[in-house]
Amino acid sequence: MGPAVAGRHGLSDATARVARALLVEGALTAGELASRLLLTGTAVRRHLDTLIEDGYAEANEERPFGPTPRRGRGRPARYYSLTAEGRDAFESSYDDVAVAALRFLSERFGDEAVTEFARQRAAELVRRYSDVRATVGDAERVEVLARRLSEDGFAASATPGPRGLQLCQHHCPVAHVAEEFPQLCEAEREAFAQLLGLHVTRLATIAAGDGVCTTIVPTPTVPSAGDSRPPTRLRGNPHD
Repeated sequence: MGPAVAGRHGLSDATARVARALLVEGALTAGELASRLLLTGTAVRRHLDTLIEDGYAEANEERPFGPTPRRGRGRPARYYSLTAEGRDAFESSYDDVAVAALRFLSERFGDEAVTEFARQRAAELVRRYSDVRATVGDAERVEVLARRLSEDGFAASATPGPRGLQLCQHHCPVAHVAEEFPQLCEAEREAFAQLLGLHVTRLATIAAGDGVCTTIVPTPTVPSAGDSRPPTRLRGNPHD
């Protein structure tokens, strides 16, 4: 988020840096922001107040995703995250072009053409993330996948959940496009299933208005004593 972007939204460069950190990393406390940006806590809180006043950020006493760390006595920490308006303000201006191109594709050749495009894009993701498939262990694969997604601007994390591991994407560069063309989200889910070798389930998406894209990666079933059968897993394409 450079000076031009900051100026466009009436923010100083430093305030825009704080917004960028929330965009990339998801919900953070003021202390965590100060540590990452090498700013004082007072300065960070001033920038956060500006973002909240402009409607770009909000504060909560619990993380909007993953477990909230237990704290001792004293005032609970506040977690800051961008609002939908905040994410919208800093999204790429190329979204309109992408939507127009997919509309043209759909109108000229039908929805099947959009689905084919989405799957081709997902296949490229599978190819580029080949190191995920080479990783041994389901939890390790999810961690590597989260890291690779973060490198591509999705600000992903992997956390334990009640139904397995939660793969969370706190930012989606194509969220506005996916709002109209959910085939992109479904193709991405299929790509995750191929990379992890497991059937995965999407619980939430930014494109649908949720604060974070959440994909559940189930914990493999452990055979009971005396059961020699391997855990139930889905290898390869989940639609095979």
